[in-house]
Amino acid sequence: MRWLLTGLSFWMFCSSTECKGEEKVTQPPGDVILTQGQTATLKCTFSSLNEYSVLYWYKQEVNSYPKFILTYYGGKIYNSPEFVKDRFDAELKDSSVPLMIQDLHVCDSAVYYCALSDPPKTLTDQTQPQGQANVVLFFSNRLN
Repeated sequence: MRWLLTGLSFWMFCSSTECKGEEKVTQPPGDVILTQGQTATLKCTFSSLNEYSVLYWYKQEVNSYPKFILTYYGGKIYNSPEFVKDRFDAELKDSSVPLMIQDLHVCDSAVYYCALSDPPKTLTDQTQPQGQANVVLFFSNRLN
């Protein structure tokens, strides 16, 4: 059985008065076509990432809202309980934090996208990100 994982490109703009510029997050356009049981690696590159930046991965199924998968912050990955680490994982590689999905299932067919933001002011090394960010998304393509 073949199915699709679709990636989208978008920009994240800072809207606060403390914003000193724009950060760009990019995903390659097009579909990823794999079969059940394989491993998917979905790319997400960014123009800048500092030790305080927070990167988020989301999954959006047809006719549904985006669901938070995981957060990369301070060199650590924090998974949503719905997306267990043994199947959904990510790691920093140069200017990229690719999402790896092990042992693909048909239910993994969806649109996946990433977002980059500054951490909340209350976030510290001892605090786990909660999967919410103030971002504006501009999609370059969409599912029909």
